[in-house]
Amino acid sequence: MELFYSEDISGGRVRLDADESTHCVRVLRHRAGDEISVIDGRGTLLRCILEIADAKGAEARVVEETPGFGAHPYHLTMAVCPTKNLDRYEWFVEKATEIGVDVIAPVIGDRSERRVLKTERLHRLALSAAKQSLKAVVPQIQQVCSVRDFIASAPADALKLICYCFDDVERIPISGVLRSEAAAAANLRFAHPSQPIGWVPPVHETTGGHGFAGSTASDSAEQTIKTGCDQNRIAILIGPEGDFSPEEATLARENGWIPVSLGESRLRTETAAVVAATAVYLSADGEDEKR
Repeated sequence: MELFYSEDISGGRVRLDADESTHCVRVLRHRAGDEISVIDGRGTLLRCILEIADAKGAEARVVEETPGFGAHPYHLTMAVCPTKNLDRYEWFVEKATEIGVDVIAPVIGDRSERRVLKTERLHRLALSAAKQSLKAVVPQIQQVCSVRDFIASAPADALKLICYCFDDVERIPISGVLRSEAAAAANLRFAHPSQPIGWVPPVHETTGGHGFAGSTASDSAEQTIKTGCDQNRIAILIGPEGDFSPEEATLARENGWIPVSLGESRLRTETAAVVAATAVYLSADGEDEKR
């Protein structure tokens, strides 16, 4: 299936911009009368009949609309510090879009090496990846802000997860936070099906140097963490190559962010971000199979 994108949709008609028109008419050689599929970037797929096959401004008539095309049962925000090598960050944007993400928020930490980022190219990459992976939602690319501002402004009722490498802080395996029958109706999964939504067990950290080390549930710990999270809203925060500063990590915990582990391997920033997005995607997929 070939997907085109348009922001100009009204009165049952779709108008493609110059780039999309050129791709449709000159590259793919569509002619008037051909059926084409168009996404609006907000979740709707439109089946259309091409009426004006103009490489500078093609137009089509809408014959059918399919809301929620390629959708996932959660709203995921990935707040990730830009990498020193920009290609690696662009790779993350592409792969996260293919997997399923709603908002990509570039954030600058105390230890970030890259402190300037232009978002226009990231939007183009996300659009291309959305079309390639057959999704009608194009992730929103937010403007760059500081880690501290993002921590403070994140929705209070979201399930907020932060990944960092401090050895002196207990971290919960991300799979444990996302796994629980108790939250199945909310499309989120926590650690124990017998516990109420918003409960996750503490863990005993087993680290091995600088990295996203693995965690195992503590048999003796008695404390619990109350998330008070929304039904399907998740935010994940990934730091720069030099990790978050202790002050940023403390601020996150004070604002309800849960420290999580992504496993025993030491992961690059962009790899950690893709692993986290995949964990959410597979968690929701597992619940869908049970229904």
